[in-house]
Amino acid sequence: MGDLVTLTAMVLSASNVGDYDRRLVLLTKERGKISAFAKGARRPNSPFLAICQPFSFGQFSFYEGRSSYNLHHADISNYFTELRGDLNTVYLGMYFCEFADYLTNENNDELAILKLLYQSLRALAKGTIPHSLVRCIYEIKILAFYGQAMSVFCCVSCGKEDNLIAFHSQSGGVLCKDCVQQIKYPLKIRESTLYALQYILSSPLEKLYTFTVSSEVLRELREITNEYVKYYVDKTFKTLEFLIDTY
Repeated sequence: MGDLVTLTAMVLSASNVGDYDRRLVLLTKERGKISAFAKGARRPNSPFLAICQPFSFGQFSFYEGRSSYNLHHADISNYFTELRGDLNTVYLGMYFCEFADYLTNENNDELAILKLLYQSLRALAKGTIPHSLVRCIYEIKILAFYGQAMSVFCCVSCGKEDNLIAFHSQSGGVLCKDCVQQIKYPLKIRESTLYALQYILSSPLEKLYTFTVSSEVLRELREITNEYVKYYVDKTFKTLEFLIDTY
């Protein structure tokens, strides 16, 4: 049957297999992204019924085989039940999971992305800052962890640190007032928007969701982030089809 291993993990997605089983994709602290089977999870009296839901976070024990894991039991510390009261919030959380699933791999150190995902779902559940801001922060930060960080502390063309007035996704970041003249279709940004981008990229995860911005800054952040994700992520996320607010 294989060795029993216990991993700290979050369920990213679950799909049906056969008549009663479910296949889980989980992001783990110790082994990156893994797939596991929960046998009999779709039976009405199964102890796995609640466990096999996206967002479930806790300690999962598996029997480890040569090419797969089989769920033995789990101690869930957070189901994020607060997200389920609103469909748009649920789909936004599932989009975060789908994005993490796309970027992560098995046997990689994915702890930073797991922490980001957890903190982002907590921010959605609390509802103290706009969900669209939570989404911007999540997208900016997860791409930075993936190696596609925006360059926002100096001009990507000349390296100057002052008079940064525009953003250009194809260039990879911000531009000063001199270099922007050479660029087609740059996005003009306010000084407060630039500060927000710098804060997001330089702050530890614990402080990411402790601020809010004006409606004008949020509009610019959304425009910048949407364009940046479209340019650097070659994937259409299914969960975005169900969001009411998709930028």
